[in-house]
Amino acid sequence: MTTPDSDGTILAAGCVLYRRTGSGGLEVCLIHRPKYDDWSLPKGKLHPGETPEQAAVREVAEETGHHVRLGPRLPTVRYTVGGRPKRVDYWAAETASPDAFTPTHEVDALHWHPAPAARPRLTHPHDRSVLAAFLSLPL
Repeated sequence: MTTPDSDGTILAAGCVLYRRTGSGGLEVCLIHRPKYDDWSLPKGKLHPGETPEQAAVREVAEETGHHVRLGPRLPTVRYTVGGRPKRVDYWAAETASPDAFTPTHEVDALHWHPAPAARPRLTHPHDRSVLAAFLSLPL
């Protein structure tokens, strides 16, 4: 069960999941969703009584197997899905756990990319705009 906004907007939250490399660079995690055959940022719908921050942390753990520390807030994205408005709140989130990804029916692949190289691999323009905001952060 999910929590819609008072106007029927689907509420969701997610993260730009990143990790630091041994050379001091950043890698970003992209997930493949077989239902949509797309490459995206980890995100999902809020459960009743859940804050966007709680949902973002939970969804990243469910979709990637990574527990995270939320960092700076990133832009909110709005788009339409199935004729309904959807709002996704995003945060930068550094992984706090080792790789522990297990493929599921929702997410069947996970790839880490050097942060600047991840942008063209994202399927949706709204994900690219969130990644661009992430890349401007002083992390």
